[in-house]
Amino acid sequence: MVRENYETKPEIQKVILAAVEKQKDADTIDYTLEEFQNLAEANNLEVVGIITQKLDRPVSGTYFGSGKIEELSELVAATDATLVVSNDDLTATQIRNLEKLIGHGIRVVDRTALILDIFATRAQTKVAKLQVRLAQKQYQLPRLHTSLANELDQQGGAGGGSFTSRGAGETKLELSRRVIEDQIIRIKRELKDVIEASGTQRKQRDASGLPRVALVGYTNAGKSTWMNKMIENYGVESENDDKTVFEKDMLFATLDSTVRAIKLPNKRQILLSDTVGFVSNLPHDLVASFHSTLEEAINADLLVQVVDVSDPHYKEMMDTTEQTLREIGADQVPMVVIYNKADKTEMSYPDRNGNTLTASARDEKSVLAFVELITQELFGKIVEVELLIPFDRGDIVSEINSKYNVLSTEYLENGTQLKVSLLPEEALKYNQFEQK
Repeated sequence: MVRENYETKPEIQKVILAAVEKQKDADTIDYTLEEFQNLAEANNLEVVGIITQKLDRPVSGTYFGSGKIEELSELVAATDATLVVSNDDLTATQIRNLEKLIGHGIRVVDRTALILDIFATRAQTKVAKLQVRLAQKQYQLPRLHTSLANELDQQGGAGGGSFTSRGAGETKLELSRRVIEDQIIRIKRELKDVIEASGTQRKQRDASGLPRVALVGYTNAGKSTWMNKMIENYGVESENDDKTVFEKDMLFATLDSTVRAIKLPNKRQILLSDTVGFVSNLPHDLVASFHSTLEEAINADLLVQVVDVSDPHYKEMMDTTEQTLREIGADQVPMVVIYNKADKTEMSYPDRNGNTLTASARDEKSVLAFVELITQELFGKIVEVELLIPFDRGDIVSEINSKYNVLSTEYLENGTQLKVSLLPEEALKYNQFEQK
């Protein structure tokens, strides 16, 4: 008898999205709702309805007005939805009142809980998991007396069934403020230890003196694709055994900052990092928790903002990126812009205009144009010098050949003549060999 194996899939929750349409945000409401729906789908939720109400501000006790809540209750009954997610942060009072007034055993959470749940699913490294746990606990603290509290720290499956608790690693928790506060203290202490332990590697990178380039931008703009293209074409093999980074067409595919050594065609090395993607109204606790990860952007010599130019809302996405960079203190770092995914538009590419490049990471000519752009931005002051190295200083010739772009080599009677591209400070190192 042949035994059949049946693959069980997690049940997908049906969700209704709720949003207050404020007058000042009327021009961007369509973009806001589209992003909101993408976030829900990224968490494996089935959106069965979207309901909005035009208000100057959410109602303090119930978020929506009474008539809209009645409409929401009817929609829940008609669609068999089990979850309502609001686009604005909700207070504990609003959550309790909404669940009571909507009825039908509905659970109510907000956008921040949705993002935290996505982050908990995506976190891979110990640092990322601790950062998410810290943000979860800080979010839970003022919401202990809601339905969220019944699920704190229970392991959950896919489909959003464990908002603010997935990945916490405990099966039961005393729901008290003191316990949560103690947990926050312990997580912060553990996170500090882990970050300090990994700080040695960061210090080694800093001590290398290599220029640092950080890819930043809206989530799903194509940062990881650019990262992988650079690794495949120019990665330093000895440092990149497990070299590529995860890439997928979904929000927050990667959370962990990845740093790789890259050797450019001019033989100069840089450190390239792929950072966590941004999204509008990224929860402040999450930004604070991921500060160590975002330090790759803060400490970079050059930022590369990757923009999905095929998205009709790409300008709003750029605004979100630049606002987040201001929040983390990285807005003073020099930046170039890559208008990515031009292959999905009618735009010509690669097309360079100053410090911007219209390109596609899938196109080799675009990759070459990208390399030229960052090379000029980082090493624009390079000068060409002629050096005459005595034959007994073969070590100098080997060093220059391995580290710098040698334009020509000629063997003369009194030594090896090299024409080489150097930065002014590098040229000083070989000043004694320079032919004036």
